[in-house]
Amino acid sequence: MSKKICIIGPSELFFSGLTTHTISLANALAKNNKVSVILLKKLLPRFLYPGRKHIGKISPAVAFYPGIEVYEGMNWNSPVSWYGAYKFLIRNRPDTIIMLWWTSSVAHMELFLAIVNRLKIKSRILLEMHEIVDPMEAGILPIKLYSKIAGKLIMSRTDAFVTHSTPVKKQVAEIYGINEKHIFVVPMGLHEDYKSIVDGRTSRNKLGIEDAFVILYFGLIRKYKGVPYLIEAFNKLPRYIAEKSKLVIVGEDWGDEIPLNRIIEFSPYKKQITCRLQFIPDEMISRYFCAANVVVLPYLRTSGSGVVNIAMAYGKPIIISAISTMMESLAGYKGALFTAPGDSAAITGELTEIYNKYVAGDSLTYSPPGNTWSEVARQYEVIMEEIGV
Repeated sequence: MSKKICIIGPSELFFSGLTTHTISLANALAKNNKVSVILLKKLLPRFLYPGRKHIGKISPAVAFYPGIEVYEGMNWNSPVSWYGAYKFLIRNRPDTIIMLWWTSSVAHMELFLAIVNRLKIKSRILLEMHEIVDPMEAGILPIKLYSKIAGKLIMSRTDAFVTHSTPVKKQVAEIYGINEKHIFVVPMGLHEDYKSIVDGRTSRNKLGIEDAFVILYFGLIRKYKGVPYLIEAFNKLPRYIAEKSKLVIVGEDWGDEIPLNRIIEFSPYKKQITCRLQFIPDEMISRYFCAANVVVLPYLRTSGSGVVNIAMAYGKPIIISAISTMMESLAGYKGALFTAPGDSAAITGELTEIYNKYVAGDSLTYSPPGNTWSEVARQYEVIMEEIGV
């Protein structure tokens, strides 16, 4: 039976992978349901946002389907915009609200909507957990405490929770004292909208990369992403491999990491390293993934990774840290190779093995798993049935 669903997530203004996630989830659910969306537009003062250079300048590769009504949007400092969101909810009267939680900066807006719902609409609320506490916020005690308190206030008004892996489910249950039977696991959908197949050599030429074995790191540059371990692993490669390879590091630097350019300067293979510390617009993503022979994600911790889902959509071999969340997300994907977090020698070993397969002409393309957005929507519909929607 078709249901009325309202999704609450980030707008394009403070663009991130969650913006695309919000649009993709809404579109997938709209195929069988009446979907509306409330976008959280201004999340915090501009000067506090590490990615402030691209605020308002990025458009995602996907757009909301026609027929999805969108409220654009709530601002952190504008009660007038909150009232607009309240009127939007009253008018649409959803059966279910799916609210994304990823940062405490949106807590007061989401708490307002949860209270309004409890008093006026009485929809079921599903809280989709993308972070327990953001790593940057976790390092600032007042914000960490605020995040936990605000999170508990919102969760007390929530009917069920969604995480993207079993380990995160257990963490949420333990930290917030939630019965696990109220927490459901739904994998993140593959980012197939980014998939535009271009010949690898053509992609490398467009990026100014000579024809070589291309090792790609893609995503934000933050301390917990472990990028220095990848550079260290590249430095340990045998010379005959390193000189025929290109390490490409692409992503926006959020400033909580040792400057990578300083580390690269001391590499014996620095001429073989391309480092582009900038936000990459969606239309450029296909070039990097088509150019890559292998994707390396040396995370020290993570609750989930949109980059993994892009890499799987392209069928690329992925060298990634053996973190429980990633091991579950990549279970069944034959292109996944796991190394201990921070173990640069193990990364070197896996790179050497993949390079040898590449030289031998072996296939380095793998079939992606079945977690399409249609399957994600189906699982959400099952959860809604279970919680009585």
